[in-house]
Amino acid sequence: MKICKAISLFFILNLSAQQKPIETVYFDFDKFDLNEKQTEVVTNFIKTIDTSKIESVQIYGYCDDRGNDEYNFRLSRNRVNTIQQLLVTKGFKHSKIVILEGKGRVVIKPDTVENLSETRSQNRRVDLIAVKKNSYGREIPNSFKNKLKIGDKICLENISFDIGSSKLTHASKKELDKIAKVLQEKNTLQFEIRGHVCCTPEVYTDGIDRATKERRLSWNRAKNVFIYLLDKKIAINRMTFQGCGNKYPLGKGDNFDRRVEFVITKT
Repeated sequence: MKICKAISLFFILNLSAQQKPIETVYFDFDKFDLNEKQTEVVTNFIKTIDTSKIESVQIYGYCDDRGNDEYNFRLSRNRVNTIQQLLVTKGFKHSKIVILEGKGRVVIKPDTVENLSETRSQNRRVDLIAVKKNSYGREIPNSFKNKLKIGDKICLENISFDIGSSKLTHASKKELDKIAKVLQEKNTLQFEIRGHVCCTPEVYTDGIDRATKERRLSWNRAKNVFIYLLDKKIAINRMTFQGCGNKYPLGKGDNFDRRVEFVITKT
């Protein structure tokens, strides 16, 4: 019983760190299509959410513990894609959906769970999380269009990374394309790109990049943003970059800490 409570507590804390979902859609076993009742949940979500007050929506998919990892990652991604497609079909702005991530199966120990069937049904789900505009704080600019001064840190919620990855997502590239256009107009701005990581023990200074196997994840994230902007014709003498590891968590959840920031060095 104690083990069961500990496992439940772990998932509650993990969910809190990720931000509380404002809606959850539960799926039938081994399915990623929606029935009428499940479709209604998504439709009501669209009706009740005020899109003028949110920066973006993140969609995370999960499976129960049965089946192998490869199959469950694929199933969880299909569930996420089903929700995304329905949102867009119902008129939700595609540009607001910035993270689509199938997280695979939620691992449990069946012999320690009191109500195994109920627990598994709760794990066959998709969570929809809304990120409010400028969730980093009112005092922090969230656009290069703001009136900026030296030392300002610009945090952009649409630039994010998968766990253990420095690869730019499709949503991140779209955001960087917008930034590049603004930077071409504000051609006197100079800045430093700072990469960050989440979930790394304090004993380490940085996370491991899955692609390179090096403990330079935050540095690689900043470098990839630097290279992308360089390809967009932003002059090299306007930019520097560095990795900050896990030194500066925002306290708003892991998704916010897998990030890059832009620090203004000259206006």
